[in-house]
This record gives sequence, structure tokens and C-alpha cells, in this order.
Amino acid sequence: MTSSSGLSVVIVGGLHADARKAAVERLLADVPGSVVLHHDLATAAAGTVVRTIRDVSGILAAGEAPLVNDCACCALREDLVPELLRLADDGFTRLAVVELWDSVEPKAMAEVVTAGGLTVTGVVTAVDPALVLPYLGNGDDLAERGLAAAATDQRTVADTFARQLEYAPVLAVADSEAADDEDRELLAQLHPTARQVPIGHADPADVRPGAQPDARASAHSPLAAAALAGFDVEAAAAAQHPACALLPAEADAHGVSTLVWHRCRPFHPERLYEALEDITCAAARSRGRFWLADKPDVLLHWDAAGGALCVESAGPWLASLPDAAWELVPPVRRAAAAMDWHPEHGDCCQHLVFTSPALDRDGLERLLEHCLLTDTEYAAGRDAWKRLPPAFDTLLEV
Repeated sequence: MTSSSGLSVVIVGGLHADARKAAVERLLADVPGSVVLHHDLATAAAGTVVRTIRDVSGILAAGEAPLVNDCACCALREDLVPELLRLADDGFTRLAVVELWDSVEPKAMAEVVTAGGLTVTGVVTAVDPALVLPYLGNGDDLAERGLAAAATDQRTVADTFARQLEYAPVLAVADSEAADDEDRELLAQLHPTARQVPIGHADPADVRPGAQPDARASAHSPLAAAALAGFDVEAAAAAQHPACALLPAEADAHGVSTLVWHRCRPFHPERLYEALEDITCAAARSRGRFWLADKPDVLLHWDAAGGALCVESAGPWLASLPDAAWELVPPVRRAAAAMDWHPEHGDCCQHLVFTSPALDRDGLERLLEHCLLTDTEYAAGRDAWKRLPPAFDTLLEV
């Protein structure tokens, strides 16, 4: 079922609740005919999720959705699209702003809304620059903070915030007096391709050159223009996929550094495992793909924040696939592999990115180099590599 009413949907999320609420209010004020749809997952303990719909004048409707399989986020997914379709069919609503509850991640919601036949014109994460480093360094479980979306939710504050930040093409940035140049530089290096837009009213000169504000948005509202500019769910997913992620580039400014470490030799599993804690804690945020000698055909995903590391298989390297299977691989994946292609190893490589204030780049590089196979180990070949101790089997649940 698709909407013919021209309803636009903007998703606004983020753990920085004050900034998120300010961004939502800004959109309500700037876009005539807009409403905000919000599901409060804090009521999940009582067995329901509370839904409210409001405009600039106040609450228009309220209701409850029962939990699905003891999961508040599942209830949100099942309730969201029917409510949006109802708004689309009423013919009066031009923009539906979906304000996500604190720990809900925008990727899943954008995909649910798009699959429901609606048009997502923007995904926005609201950010207070002064809180970026504290949240990236917070290894608390969401459950400890009362922010879990399900009984089985094992996410942490840090990794949830990182994904919220890095998925959205638009960052609504709060005007924080507590933020300094280092805070703003950290935000810029973590997501250099994002369009940063001030939440408050700004001069039209603040709109990026070439930007075309939507006719429904005020010329004095860069946030509304950015939220209505359009959004590609498939491209956003590809930009986050370990095999073809759009990772930050080298940078060094205002005390913040980004190190891009790229090598075409596999890691020794035991040496890397022994160094995991030091590598993980070396930067506020690190991510990318890596290559283990004892699993030479498997592309592994590295995702670290808050001093905690998640390692998982992301499927095979393209070099390990038969030629006939390449037709089944998305073009964006083939293009990413071509950029890293090595005449001997194909796309197998180390591509890790570390971003942090006060990053010890030289020390980190020495540690990473130490974890690679030596010349002798490398020369022994793949059959010998596969016989190395499988130190990562526990992490990978093999």
C-alpha cells in the first residue's frame, strides 16, 4: 500500500534527548502541516508502548500498543506504519516527524517505513557536541540506564550512540556553550560526510552552497530544508556495511586524530587476540574490516566504542568466491572491492579506522604491525595459516 497524499516522513533520533526534542520542535515550527509521532518505550514495563501524535498546538491523539514478544521496539515497528498510513490518508498532514525514543536506532525504522510504502525524506540524529565524547566512552549496558528496548537488549550506550550518529546523513547540532573546538572536531571526524545543521534558526547564508530548500520549508530554516532533501535507504545501508562502509579519512586537528590503517597481510590470530584490549582502548571509536590468517576467506567486522569491541563475520571476501557468484553481489560491494584489490589477495585486507582525542598514532601503528604475520609466517602460505591456533572462535561463536 502506498500513499498518494504526498506525505513526507522525517525520522529524528538520538540519545541526546534535549537536542532531539529541540530539533523536533524546530521542524514543527518551520514546516506547516507537520505533526510529531512518538512512541514512549519507557512504559514497556507495564506491557504497553504509549503513542502520541501532536502538532504545534499540542497533543492530537494518544493510544497504546501492546508489546510484541516482550519487545517494546517490536511493538513500535508494528504500530508505526499503520499510524503513518492513517496520517497519509487523512490528506491534512504534509510532514510526519517520527521522534524515536532514546535508544531506538534510525536504520531499522527507516527501513520499516520505506517497506511500508511511505517516503522517508530525511533521517536526522540530534547531537550535543559537548556530549559526544562522554557518550562514546560510556560502556554501560542500556539496561543499566533504563534504556533497553527489549528484555534481551545487550547493547551499550556507546555502541548505540555510535550507530545513531554514523547512520544519519544529517546531524542536527545543538548550540552548546559547554562544547569546545575539540568536541566539534571529534564530531566532524567521526562522520565527515554528514551535513551538520544548527537546530536553532540560522541565516540563509548558513545553508550549504547548492542546497535547494523544499518549498514547504522556510528560507531561514536549514534544518527543515535538510530534513526534506531526500533519503536513500539502500545507499545508507551500504554505507554502514562492513564490506563497503564509507569510513572516515585521515585527519588531525584541534587535538583530535583519525588514523586510517590499511595493510595487505593477515593478522596472526593469537597476537591480535592478546592485543585486543590495548587496541580497543586506544581510541574513542574504531571500526572497519579485518583479515585473520586462520580464517583467510572470511571478512571480519571490527566495531569498537566505549572500550568494548564487537567482532563478527560479514561473509566471504569476494576473492574467495567463484566468478559465477559475483553476479549475485551488489554493485556497490564490487566497486568497494575493486578499490582495495590486490593482485595476489584480491580484496582481502586490513582496513581499520581509529578516531580519538589525544590518539597515540605511532604507538597504535606499532601495536597493529606487531599483530601481522611475520615474513616467515606469511611465506608459509594459506595451508599453514589455517593451522594457526583459532583464538577468535569464542568471540565469533564458532
